[in-house]
Parts: sequence; C-alpha cells; structure tokens
Amino acid sequence: MELSKHNIVGRMRDSENYYIVNPLSRQADILTPDKAKELESGAFTDVDEYIEKGYLIDPSEEKKRYTRAYLDFIDNRDSDEIQIFYVPTYFCNFACSYCYQEGYEHTTEMEHPEVIEAFFSYIDREFAGREKYITVFGGEPLLPGRAPKANIAKIIEEASRRSLGLAFVTNGYVLESYIPLLGKAIIREIQVTLDGPAEIHDRRRMLKGGKGTFSEIVAGIDAALAAGMPVNLRAVVDRENMPYLGELADFAIAKGWTGNPLFKTQLGRNYELHFCQSDQQKLYDRVSLYEDVYELVQHQPSFLEFHRPAYSIAKFIFENGELPEPLFDSCPACKTEWAFDFSGRIYSCTATVGKEGEALGTFYPTVTRKEDIIEEWEERDVTTIPECAGCSLQLACGGGCGSVAKNATGRIHSPDCRPVRQLLGMGIPLYFPEAGQTSGNQ
Repeated sequence: MELSKHNIVGRMRDSENYYIVNPLSRQADILTPDKAKELESGAFTDVDEYIEKGYLIDPSEEKKRYTRAYLDFIDNRDSDEIQIFYVPTYFCNFACSYCYQEGYEHTTEMEHPEVIEAFFSYIDREFAGREKYITVFGGEPLLPGRAPKANIAKIIEEASRRSLGLAFVTNGYVLESYIPLLGKAIIREIQVTLDGPAEIHDRRRMLKGGKGTFSEIVAGIDAALAAGMPVNLRAVVDRENMPYLGELADFAIAKGWTGNPLFKTQLGRNYELHFCQSDQQKLYDRVSLYEDVYELVQHQPSFLEFHRPAYSIAKFIFENGELPEPLFDSCPACKTEWAFDFSGRIYSCTATVGKEGEALGTFYPTVTRKEDIIEEWEERDVTTIPECAGCSLQLACGGGCGSVAKNATGRIHSPDCRPVRQLLGMGIPLYFPEAGQTSGNQ
C-alpha cells in the first residue's frame, strides 16, 4: 500500500491544523498537527481508516479507479449542455480603464440578419440533439440605436423559434430600455458589471467621454429583477477597487438584491489576457486576490450574503456536504463552449473570440473548419498535458484555462496551474471555522 498520488495536504489559514483532500476518492478530513506528522512519516495508528478513505491505496487499484472516473467524466461531458456565444459587435460605448478588448477591431454598427440566420443554421446542424443555450457577448451587445436593437431582435426571434434560452453579458448602461424586447426571449440570465460604490465604479467604468454609469446600471438591474429576469452581478477586482468591495456588498444587501432568488454574484479577477493593462501593479494573482477576500470576510462576515467565493472546491463541499466529481478538464473550449461573431468566424471560447489568429473556421458566407486545431482543443485535459501527469492537484485544478496556457507557452496542451493548495487552506477555515479548533481527525 502507498499514499495516494491524489492526496492534497496543506495547513489551514490561522490554525495549527491541516486538511487532507482526495478528489479521486472524494474524501476530506481535518488533521491535527500530530496526525499531519503521522501522515508525513507513514507511521499510521489506524491504517484501516486511511485505506477506507482512499488516502492509502494499492497503486494498481488507484489506476483502475482513475480510469473509471475519467471515462465517467467524458461520458458526462459529452452529454452536458453547450454554451454557445455570439458576438454581434466588438464596439462598446464604455471606456473602461482595464478593457482587455481595447486592441480589437471595431466596425460601424449595421444590421446583419443574414449572418444571424447562418449562425442559427450552423448550430442547428453542428449541435443537433444537444442541449444548448446562447450567450450574447461583446464588445457591448446592448447598444442604443436602430441597428443594434434590430440585431438583438433577430437573435431573440431565431432563438425563440427553437425554444433556446438566451443569456446576455452587458455593461448594463441601457439595459432598462431593452427590458421590453428581452421580455420576448427565454432569458437564462443577464450578467452586469458593477465595480464598487458609485464613485469607484464611475472612475473605472465610464462612458466614452467620461460620464459615469453607476446609476443607469443600477436602474437596469432593478428593472431586470422586477421583470423576473435572473441577474448575475459581476465585479472586476484589482487592488484599486478591492478596498471598496465591502461597500458594494452593503449596497446590494440594502437594495434587497441579495435576498432575491433571481440574483447572484461573481468576482472577476482583472488580469492581462491579450492586451496589456495600463497599470500592472494593480493586478492580483489568484492567491493574493483571495487572501484579501479572506481578510475582508473576517472583518465583514456579511460579505458572504453578497458573494461566496469558491476557494477551489471548498465552497462546493460547504454547500453540498461532499466533494465534487474529479475534474479532469476545466477548459470548456470546443467541448461545452464555442464562440461565433458577426464576421462569420468560429472560435473556441470567449477568451479567444475576436483575437487575431485564433479563428477555427467560418460559418458565413461558407462553412470552413480547421479540424486539426479543433481536435487539439477537444482533446485537451489533464491526461494530455504532460505537466499534469504527476501533479497531486490535477483533479481539483483540471489543467486551468487553455487560452491562458496557450498565451504563456504557445501550446494548447500546457497547464494554467491553479493554486489549489493555498485556496483550500483559506476556504476550508472560511466555510468551516470549527475546523481550526478540531482536536482530532474528522
């Protein structure tokens, strides 16, 4: 018997205790310092307990378990719902201080019904028999003016004819005026961004010309919720607005948003994706961002009413009472996610859409596909990334984002490593504060 290669062991933040998590056997425990030393030395006082939980295992049996779990993962992914992104424009009416699409090509806004029809015809053929929904992305898809509204109306018409749900990723500035039109659609969610209280948000997310946008966005969120449309409020976080994130939480709680079952939140880390940010010093890496979120929660516990950060799989364990299935792939590109734009091009995902050199083919005016590159994206998972092979974190990390990895290394089959051990070290005591005082193995 040997220690499992999938054991993840680390010390908990603000505690002498440790945790052990095994994503393959789907077991987790708190370890006292003595138990952690026992695990490290291999001098176990209760071998049967470690064997029962999969921390101690016959290597050949673990290999079989891994293979079975992988086949189950592939089967489930092949039947999962597909998220299909459509970009009707790369133009935006905002001049955000950190726009990662700043270098993208912008064109005059015009109606393109024939492209939209070709898009729907393509997904009818390519994804026949699969559960799917469409997310309308940008640029900014909900722009004022006749042509942008005509394009959105056409998308809604075609989606409704097929009973397809729609989601929208919008800056929210003219969302309120779009509510009657969106009411004709099957709305999955509307994602809107607020980066803090009014003064902070308006400093970061202003109109071209400099006018603030906070009050109009709040009105749009109110209107969407009143119309029964789910809202996903996103805050893009860096060192500039982190000190004000608690105020944004207080604002959302006071508005009654957090008590509405149609309302949810996410934190987006401001980071360099394709085009350089103007001030690299304000950017977080993953660990430092969630260290500051951890400290925020310690001083303002009510923040968790506004947002519950994932901290790798810690939040999942808290909400579900068990570990998730092993994660062999965290990159949905060309598997459960595809992206298309108004120029007729096909892309792997939202991180590549519109980027020069990333197109995988066309759906308009003719259909073309770069099958060799598509196959590379389809095959990418922890079993095809050499660096993942011996990593104990692989089934909680899933290899990370393929686009970020490709940007860094030039290879699709390379890792975008996630700091799983550090995140669990913060997330477990955040969601299970009693674990820091545990006197034994549990």
